[in-house]
Amino acid sequence: MARGAGPALRLLLALLPPLLQQLLALPAGRGNRTGADSLYVSEYFSQSAQKLSFYSWYGNAKLFHFHVPEDTVLLRWLLQASRGKGPECTSMEVTVHFRYGAPPVINPLGTRFPANATVRPSYNISMTLSRAVQNNTFVNITTPAAGDWFIAAHLPEAAGRIEVKGFSTPCTYMFQPDMFVLRLIDMPVLEPGVAMPQTVVSPAKPLHVKVFVPKYTARMWFELRNCMTSEQKACAVRVVLGSITLPQSFQRILTCTGNVNCSLGLDSPPWEKWLQIMVENLGTANADVSVEMVASFTACKLSSTSSFLNFSSLNQSQTGPRPGNTGTAGSPTLPAGDALHNTSNQRSFCLQNQPVVREDLDVVSVRYRLLNGPSVPVYSIFPTLLLLDLNTGMDSGGSLVVNLLLNKTSLSLANATVLACVSAASPVLSLNTTQNCSTAFFQGYPLSMSAASTEAMLIVLYPETNDWFLSLQLICPKGQGECNNAEAKVTVLAYLTPCFNDCGLYGQCSLLRRHGYLYAGCSCKAGWSGWSCTDDTKAQSVGVQNLATLLLTLSNLMFLPAIMVAVYRYCLVEASVYTYTMFFSTFYHACDQPGIAVLCIMDYDTLQYCDFLGSVVSIWVTILCMSRVKKILKYVLFVLGTLLIAMSLQLDRRGVWNMMGPCLFALIIMIAAWVYHGVKRRHCYPSSWKRWVFYLLPGITLAFIAISVYAFMETNENYYYTHSIWHVLVASSVAFLLPPRDKHKKPWAWSQKLTCRYQICQNDREELYAVT
Repeated sequence: MARGAGPALRLLLALLPPLLQQLLALPAGRGNRTGADSLYVSEYFSQSAQKLSFYSWYGNAKLFHFHVPEDTVLLRWLLQASRGKGPECTSMEVTVHFRYGAPPVINPLGTRFPANATVRPSYNISMTLSRAVQNNTFVNITTPAAGDWFIAAHLPEAAGRIEVKGFSTPCTYMFQPDMFVLRLIDMPVLEPGVAMPQTVVSPAKPLHVKVFVPKYTARMWFELRNCMTSEQKACAVRVVLGSITLPQSFQRILTCTGNVNCSLGLDSPPWEKWLQIMVENLGTANADVSVEMVASFTACKLSSTSSFLNFSSLNQSQTGPRPGNTGTAGSPTLPAGDALHNTSNQRSFCLQNQPVVREDLDVVSVRYRLLNGPSVPVYSIFPTLLLLDLNTGMDSGGSLVVNLLLNKTSLSLANATVLACVSAASPVLSLNTTQNCSTAFFQGYPLSMSAASTEAMLIVLYPETNDWFLSLQLICPKGQGECNNAEAKVTVLAYLTPCFNDCGLYGQCSLLRRHGYLYAGCSCKAGWSGWSCTDDTKAQSVGVQNLATLLLTLSNLMFLPAIMVAVYRYCLVEASVYTYTMFFSTFYHACDQPGIAVLCIMDYDTLQYCDFLGSVVSIWVTILCMSRVKKILKYVLFVLGTLLIAMSLQLDRRGVWNMMGPCLFALIIMIAAWVYHGVKRRHCYPSSWKRWVFYLLPGITLAFIAISVYAFMETNENYYYTHSIWHVLVASSVAFLLPPRDKHKKPWAWSQKLTCRYQICQNDREELYAVT
């Protein structure tokens, strides 16, 4: 990422509202004072452009990772999409997704997600590239949340056609996002329990302050007092608590009018986070507004049954400022570092902490181990709390899986229910049947268990970077008094995995990388689709999979006639090459199958290389054999061409010129040899019309049809039978195109060939006198 002034920043400044242009009148990296002695600084971040792809799985989406600094009051994205200028470029729609804290969970194909997975639609916009070669779009976000932001961009659904590299020139579509931020330097800090007077200069210049929420905060109380305008009139202000996060934002808005004090309570605000507060003047433009703000916190005390190991020892990665706190009478304030002793009189205990150890297994792979065993006790008077640390910055590219199992024998009340809630940033401290598992700024994921249904499972796809909490509490239908002495045991299994269930039987889990950030995605096969390859809407049946395997493998047996013809006509080297090609093509396609009918006799890459090598060398030796050059020259060309083909395939296995290059060179040699024979004999070569009508023309026709099928007709859906047709046509064309046996050579007769034990070979006349 880069920082500083540049053309993109100057473009942004030209399009900012007039007020912000005044705030940014100085170059980026510097600032100027405004009405309330606020110092703003503008910063610019950019990443290199990436080539967009048509969408078939998550790996086709191009991911961009940005970090928004603390105290940012305005975020503006400059999205730049462009396309090539060639005739192959048509109108195209680019879809751009945004998300805070983790890569966006997208579903452009409308497929099904796995059961028990949490899916919240991503925030996205569309950019159309029609007549214009480039499209610039701006996205503004006020008071964005500080931390990781992700952008994913892709083209529409892929057509599924298999294109041979080099036969066509695809259009290039590029995308590049730039991020501009307006950050407030020395943002005023609201101390807990201390009234802070502030002035809102004008409606166009809102006031920004922040307050630090300590750990174990059960409730935050915000109050706005003594609101008065400079003209001694009743004021009208709007208070916005919290920052914007996408795809969902849970900002709390408080509108105050007149001289009445306004207040707002927040249950379970985010622990150990700075909470940004913005105050806007809704009155006239010429009147300043003076206000007085107070924030207080109600602390939460751990149960005496909690383990000695507290959250601080489990979450070593958490760092952050812990400003001093001042308590006020009747509203206890939670001081940083001493949360266990400052509690509310009305609430002696509010949770029981169960110690959890994070165990890193591999990349994007974590297991959470409970120190007191896999089972945790659950009560009705307060929730049982487990901390799942996903705050390293590298955990958001996988899937968080939480499995809960209720022990029926431990449930003392048969009609009781165990409610659970998984939330980020702060836990849910009061669970009941009417609450929707929400905290102050996050909508959690509810789970429930009972004697009738003892299991519950939750899959959080791409969990945002944060501390995650699992809260469990026992609920009785006739009231909590019935459950005072009740207890239940719940077995908890929680882990972070790159791909849920390893993408199943018909998927492959791939680890993707964007610079230093790693994330995982599932690539599905055999017609299966979905985030974890669990959608069988278009899945191939086992019978279809077996049929595809048989067609692609047994179609290679069509090389047997070509091998027999080559042996009969004494083309033993050519027959060996065809045998090699038939063998490796058969077992390569047996290993390349997407379903369950798979057989790999060796490494997949080795089989693929040998198949490609055999295919190109077969074409090479066939055309050289047709040229009827001298044997010594033919075998030299065989060996030299094979070595060069092997080298070119190692450089680019799927390049069209790896096949077309040897073919064209061999055709030039064949045409030159045929012209030489024709000039020497003073008539067309080959001279027999039967040779042309019954062998050459059918062979050439089959070869051209095979190339057309291979280059223009293959798709992902019809691959198994179009490619089988390619096998049949190519092998059949070889049998037609092989030249006839020399007239002076007798057919194979083993009794005549082995008349003497020492007779290994016989002398052959030069082919120049052969009549074909």
